[in-house]
Amino acid sequence: MAKLSVYIIAFNESEKIKDALESVQWADEVIVADSFSTDGTAEIAKAHGARVVQVPFEGFGNLRNSAIEACSHEWIFSLDSDERCTDAAREEIVGIINAPDSTDTYYVPRRNFFMGKWLRHGGFYPDYRQPQLFRKGALVFKPDAVHERYDVISSRPSGYLKSDIYQIPFKNLEEVIHKANRYSTLGAEKLLEQGKRSGMMKALGHGFWAAFTIYVLKRGFLDGWPGFVIGVGNFEGTFYKYAKLYLKERGLDEFLKVRLPD
Repeated sequence: MAKLSVYIIAFNESEKIKDALESVQWADEVIVADSFSTDGTAEIAKAHGARVVQVPFEGFGNLRNSAIEACSHEWIFSLDSDERCTDAAREEIVGIINAPDSTDTYYVPRRNFFMGKWLRHGGFYPDYRQPQLFRKGALVFKPDAVHERYDVISSRPSGYLKSDIYQIPFKNLEEVIHKANRYSTLGAEKLLEQGKRSGMMKALGHGFWAAFTIYVLKRGFLDGWPGFVIGVGNFEGTFYKYAKLYLKERGLDEFLKVRLPD
């Protein structure tokens, strides 16, 4: 029987990680790559039998590469703290890693839930993020701060699981705002590294396009109130990403650094 490692990246996810861990108790090994959480996340992980490795946060790409390096077995399954492996996905994963003709990387469909509703539109289903099941050595991430890119190190085509896993990305609207703030900061840093420029019209244009793409082109409006909130959230997150880029370009990201008039 082939053996499977599961890795979970985490930072202050004490309210979510327990359910994620319990959904993969069947794996041969569970690694939690924690970035020095202060809310008991690491202790919860250890109590559920996971091996915790502490990794300073230097972007999600580096964090994932460190988590992969910590895994012991040939096959690896990636699960985030806000994701839950289903029984159907477990059975399909076990079948894949024990089949002689399996390919090296697999995308996994994610069923997102928000405001008590399954998001079927707006690009949120099947929501293939990155290969989440793969042989060790077949996937490496670029050192991106956020929305990490990756390279598949295999000449074989990727496969796709048929069974969904579940994701609950936000526990409440406060977390929507918190994540928009954090990700817009990381996104601005990434754009700055790429030499991108910003201005008021560019920030507005990218913000409106992000909302229009999700809400209209990808039919997020069919998800009703949750779809509308997601659309507004994407406008705000994208707008502030470019607004923060504008400030970083000019050294104004700390307002108190500016000399105030006498």
